[in-house]
Amino acid sequence: MQSAAREFEISLKAVSVLRFITDHTESVSVINRMMCIHNMPCVLVQLIDCCPWSRFKDGEVEKYNNGRWQTISVEDHLTMTKLDGQVWISLYNLLLKENCQRKYEFNNYNKNQLLKLRGFMTEVLIDQLPNLLELQRFLAHLAITDPAPPKTELLLEQIPEIWNYIVGENSGKWKAIAKYQVKETFSPSESELALQAKRLNQVYNVDVMESLLPEKPKCGLCGKEAAKKCSRCQGEWYCHRECQVKHWSKHKRACQLMAEVTEKIQRDLLEDC
Repeated sequence: MQSAAREFEISLKAVSVLRFITDHTESVSVINRMMCIHNMPCVLVQLIDCCPWSRFKDGEVEKYNNGRWQTISVEDHLTMTKLDGQVWISLYNLLLKENCQRKYEFNNYNKNQLLKLRGFMTEVLIDQLPNLLELQRFLAHLAITDPAPPKTELLLEQIPEIWNYIVGENSGKWKAIAKYQVKETFSPSESELALQAKRLNQVYNVDVMESLLPEKPKCGLCGKEAAKKCSRCQGEWYCHRECQVKHWSKHKRACQLMAEVTEKIQRDLLEDC
């Protein structure tokens, strides 16, 4: 169950990553893989159709948002989620960019799949993402025309030699490698956990961070060069005890908040270890 939940979360993150990739389609090899090899437009149509981040449970609609399932009120059923937006923007980028259109084969199957999108493009959806109006026009034009087939071009593509070597060298050994990693990497001893906690504590050491600053710290009250800092929050500097006392009434609330945040971070780090 935990493994399935993790895989689901990773898959949703992949949708967001894909959207950012579609913003940068200048690379010919990237376009070729997305449009010709993986047929990403049709994959995205299936995501819109199935919508795995939305479900019907106990008579109510739930949507996966910000890392958890949330019950959606009736008036918000048609509200677009972040994941919906990522998929629609990806489709917009892949179908309307000229260099992508030149590489994509609009055969009968691909065309019929893309035309399914028209059933989802309601006025409510377009009001939330106005750029989809251009996509709607493109699909209307696609429905009555047959775009020219893509030109067959010579494509020189970089081959990931290291990846191919690793896959070839370790073929059939993946279970043994996984068992080794569980034992040697993911099952640290108590001494190793303590060492990791110590290293993390050093990373978040305020003194070390401040030693890297090009300028010396200034007093929080008078602005002079400071040598002492608040012992509780470790975030405010003072030149003398008198300045700290005078400034306490203003600094008290911020000091409490900073101290609480620092303590929480340290607790979370120790729990993760």
